[in-house]
Amino acid sequence: MSFPFINAIISWFLKKRKHQVELFLKYPIDVQNELLQKLLNTAKNTEFGKQYNFSAIKNYSDFSKTVPIQKYESIEPLIERCRKGEQNLFWPTPIRWFAKSSGTTNAKSKFIPVSDEALEGCHLKAGKDMLCLYINNNENTQMFKGKGLKLGGSTAIYEDNNSYFGDLSAIITENLPFWADFSSAPSQEVSLMAEWETKMEAIIDETIHENITSLVGVPSWMLVLLNRVLEKTGKDNILEVWPNLEVYFHGGVNFNPYREQYKKLIPKKEFKYYETYNASEGFFAIQDLNNSEELLLMLDYGIFYEFVPMHEYNGENSVTIPLSKVQKEINYAVIITTNGGLWRYLIGDTVKFTSIKPYRIKITGRTKHHINVFGEELIIENAEDALKVACEKTNASILDYTVGPIFMADKKSGGHEWIIEFNKAPKNLNSFKELLDNALKTINSDYEAKRYNNMTLAMPIIHKARRNLFYDWLREKGKLGGQHKIPRLSNKRNFIEELLKL
Repeated sequence: MSFPFINAIISWFLKKRKHQVELFLKYPIDVQNELLQKLLNTAKNTEFGKQYNFSAIKNYSDFSKTVPIQKYESIEPLIERCRKGEQNLFWPTPIRWFAKSSGTTNAKSKFIPVSDEALEGCHLKAGKDMLCLYINNNENTQMFKGKGLKLGGSTAIYEDNNSYFGDLSAIITENLPFWADFSSAPSQEVSLMAEWETKMEAIIDETIHENITSLVGVPSWMLVLLNRVLEKTGKDNILEVWPNLEVYFHGGVNFNPYREQYKKLIPKKEFKYYETYNASEGFFAIQDLNNSEELLLMLDYGIFYEFVPMHEYNGENSVTIPLSKVQKEINYAVIITTNGGLWRYLIGDTVKFTSIKPYRIKITGRTKHHINVFGEELIIENAEDALKVACEKTNASILDYTVGPIFMADKKSGGHEWIIEFNKAPKNLNSFKELLDNALKTINSDYEAKRYNNMTLAMPIIHKARRNLFYDWLREKGKLGGQHKIPRLSNKRNFIEELLKL
């Protein structure tokens, strides 16, 4: 398909979307309130809608008092009935697709319902918006003169009782418009390969001679792919393989630990990085400015947002606030109501607002993935900000890490135990440890208080992991590739113990 034709399609869509985006930027609260009423009205005759009397809900206050906050376990019975063929349970239109999601490490899979409305009005719409926002900021882009290399999860689709399930990327691939195939790589045949390492080699063989202009995928796995491309081609950097590469659309994990390695792999000053925030449950936010670390919360994707300040978080018994009440720089748990039939659903992510006009956010971590064994309230954002400081001061870079607690015993203080796989190790690990510890004290006053005189928390212990430790651990669990992630912080020692044995 010709470049001018694709550009014409995108330009038309961009102009059409610009008005809608301006509408939610100008009237964010009105857009969200109207959306809530629309969702309630649409689902009022479903089993769930009748149970909670959606017809009588007139405003957000009614909604928050009437409908309970829910984790996956609470709604699993309804979802299982839907997977077996029952309809009109929590959403009125037939639900045939389920995004299989196993989270970071849980063995138990979740099956997130994906309605036609969520597919079209959220996931596919967001993919177009991602391109539109990029083009709007980079009018001289040559991206459509080449292909986008997409590194998704398994694209295998499974059928069960006339419903289908698979990775969200598989469901999206299955429902993409025909012309999307012309502008992306690898081919469907390669994408459908189930075995991760075989697929990785096939992707490389298929794409090293293509004109790849953009990359899409999770940073940790894309890094593995790019390093293998260099091994296979014998080149020094990725631009020697794909000279017209101009942008990398990434999401899934915090990019900061990987940033320096990408700069070395793609040594192009004007190269762009665009972050997205999406999950099986929905597509939430997109970076809307060049060289920004903030994401614009997208308010017209059929998702109504609520938030719980993390210092008041109490799972399904939490007290929520709507978007109109959020403040900057406070850590919030995110709760969503969607056009896929999720009602006041705890997605397990935490964010903070960096801006209120418009509503821009940063992802700070997970409600489960923090360490608070000793009242230190360590979150992923703290850990990664401190790692960045320690790496910069010791000229080191990391590939992966995880942290667990050392419990108090025999009148000894507790502590934190880190396993870090370095891309470039510091010359002096003790110096790195002190810098990391001091950075954490500066960033997190609770951590600093617990570290006072080593009374509650002793100096952290750091293990330098052997190369590929985390990769081998994920392989052992059958979790290579796609959306699978290393658990960063845990209140338990099980991950640390398993890794130390390897």
